[in-house]
Parts: sequence; C-alpha cells; structure tokens
Amino acid sequence: MGESNYGFDTLKVRAGYDPKKHNYAVSVPIYETASFELGDTDRAARLLGFSELGFIYTRVSNPTVAVLEERVATLDGAAAAVAVGSGMAAVTYSLLNVAEGGGTILTTNKLYGGTIDSFNKLFPKYGINIHRIEDSDNPEAFRAAITKDTKAIFLETISNPNAAIADIEAIVRIAHENDIPLIVDNTFATPYLLNPIKYGADIVIYSATKALGGHGNAIAGLILDSGKFNWGNGKFPQFNEKYHNLRDASGNPRSILEVFPQAPFAFRVRLNYLTYFGAALSPFDAYLILIGLETLSERVQKQVSNTEKIIKYLESNEKVGWIKHPSSKESPYKELKEKYLPKGAGSTFTFGFKGTLEEINRFIDALEIFSYQANLGDARSLIINSPKTTHGELTPKEQKLAGITPDTIRLSIGLEEAEDLISDLKQGFERAFV
Repeated sequence: MGESNYGFDTLKVRAGYDPKKHNYAVSVPIYETASFELGDTDRAARLLGFSELGFIYTRVSNPTVAVLEERVATLDGAAAAVAVGSGMAAVTYSLLNVAEGGGTILTTNKLYGGTIDSFNKLFPKYGINIHRIEDSDNPEAFRAAITKDTKAIFLETISNPNAAIADIEAIVRIAHENDIPLIVDNTFATPYLLNPIKYGADIVIYSATKALGGHGNAIAGLILDSGKFNWGNGKFPQFNEKYHNLRDASGNPRSILEVFPQAPFAFRVRLNYLTYFGAALSPFDAYLILIGLETLSERVQKQVSNTEKIIKYLESNEKVGWIKHPSSKESPYKELKEKYLPKGAGSTFTFGFKGTLEEINRFIDALEIFSYQANLGDARSLIINSPKTTHGELTPKEQKLAGITPDTIRLSIGLEEAEDLISDLKQGFERAFV
C-alpha cells in the first residue's frame, strides 16, 4: 500500500498488513508460537546483526504484534511503535528509557491514579525523581521548573478522570528549547480524535486496553516514537552506549543511534526493556486489538455523540454539582478543545454527585445498564467512584491536588442508545434518594 495516500479509515483497517506475505489470509493471522526457524546460519547471522529484520523469539517481536505496531504507528504518523503487555508497561518503559541512570521527569497531578502511585513508589527507587507541577494548565510553569537534571515532560493529552486538555504545542516548544522530549499518554483521545505528533510530541503512549481495542477483552500497551527528537544532543548518553550485540560485520560494537537512527527510542525500548523486563504482548491479544481498531472511528464518533447528550442531561439535573468535560458549559478547556480536538474530547468525564457517600453507593448499585468497573473506552458504558477505586491509592492531599473530590463519579460512555443511558441515570438518581 502507498499508505501516505490513504485516509484514516482506510489505514485503520489495512495499514501494516500485506496478505501476500501471510498466505493470502484476509484477517491477520495469529502467530501463536514462542520462536521462529532461523533458516540457516547465514540468515541467523544477518538477523542477529540487524542487517535483516525478522522474527526470532516472540518476547522480542512477533508477526501478529508487528502488524498492530505498524498500523498504529501509521495512524499516528510515528516512525516506529513497540507493543507491550499493558498501558502501565508502556508508561514505565518509556520513562525508564528516557531517564535511565537518574534524572527528573516533570509532570502534573492530573494523571491516572496508578501512574501517580508508581511515581511515588517505584521510580524514585530507580534514581528517577518526579516533579509534579501544580499549575500545569500554565505551560510557563513547566519552563520555570526545568533544571539541567530534567529528562522529559510527561502528560496525558486528555487527563484521567477529569478530562483536562494539555496545551501540547506550547509545552513542546518549551521542552524543545531545553533539549528534552515531550512524552504524552494519548489513551483517552486515540489517534482518531488527536494526533499529538502533528503538534510536536516526541513519544506517544497508549493503553490499548481502552478505546483502541474498545471491547474490554485484552490488556495491551503501545509506545510510539516520532523519530524526530535528537537523542544525541548530549543529555541522553545511554543512546550512545556501544553494545556488543549491535556489533557490525567486523565485530565492532555499535550504539542504538548508529544502528537505528530513524527510531532509536522505540528500538532501545524493544532491545532493552521489552527483551529483558519482558512485558510482551501476546499474539492473540494483539489480534483482538487489531479487530477493535477496525471500528475505531465509528465507535468513537458514536461515543462522543452519546457523551455530549448525557452531559446536557446532567447539566439540567439538580443533583449534579458540576461536570468536568471540555463539552460542558463551564469548562475552561473550550479553546484547547477547538484547537486540538475538533471532532470531540472523548467519552470519559466526571461529575459531582450532590449527596452523601451512602447515596452515591445507592446510585451506583441502582444502575442497570452502566457497568461498575475500573476500565474505560469500552463499547459498554461504565461507571466508577474514582476517589475509592481508580485514584484510591492517592492520599487525600494528592486527590485534592488532582481535583478529585469525594463526590467525584467517573463515566465512560459506550455505544448503547443515549436515551436508554439517560433513563438509567434518571432511575439511579431516583433510587439513590429514597
């Protein structure tokens, strides 16, 4: 395929796959094998010397997984992608890769609770400091916090759970002026609603478990390398390290930058973190995500439409204290939404429930269509009480900094009829206050 000539909806169905190379199978085959025949000793030498790219062992790469990687990289305009076993593996591998040996990551309080908890418990033990910017809606606050030790800025393009929108272009400019990359988690938006690389982001992360897969049936993550950042600028010496397993035909060790100049970040993640930490994505789960991708646009369009209808209903409900979504009346992110997300700002948002904790519990338990679970981006509509669950690891102070008050309820809107979802919420409110 001359993939650059095709639109998004063609690419989400066909990119990265040539049936001729797979026995003319129409659907991407599931290569459920641990390893691959090397053919002969000459080919093995080429594979191990990276003069020929191919498959050796599924922990490192696999044909089914490779189609997923190439398809999502194409949708995002990335130079390369690495699929891993979960979204948290994608976050962890990316930040370890950029700050290996020590350094500081600048971020915000507006993140998924598990990400924040990992920043508290895990990264400092690897010599990586996390500096959370309180005024993160102001890009200049990041500039003020950058030091010579800063290795990257990490953000969610649409934050979990309150749907704050990051000003990507402004923050990219500040990052690049200081020779550091911007790493973004684009899980809520998907490449259908937002292409962060178009606005200068260097690394894009997905929990493919969510809207990319869209059916709640597989755990997966992706790391995308724009291929545009200069990793040889002196701040990232790990990319210039000479590796024996990257030696040339004469036996001379080479660096990642020498062997993989087009996408050094992605290949370094694959060769070091995926290979040795081992959070490999199974071929079957990659297949499930590929199937989900085929309907990404249609699903997200319907979910955004449903979300906007449900927000209008909640805005008229006297038991709702506030709504946090860029489509709500009082949102401070309307201008950023128009700039970055003209097709919609996703299908996950929060609202404030005017009632006691007991009434919140009765409301959730009364719902008949909404599923009470900690996933999002699903074909089904979901509800969760974030302060007790998805952000329950956070201290009261951390929850306050993240804008998560005790009355917070998160909704992830699915593909059901909007009228049925509104009716379900109505009867839930009625039964909560008996």
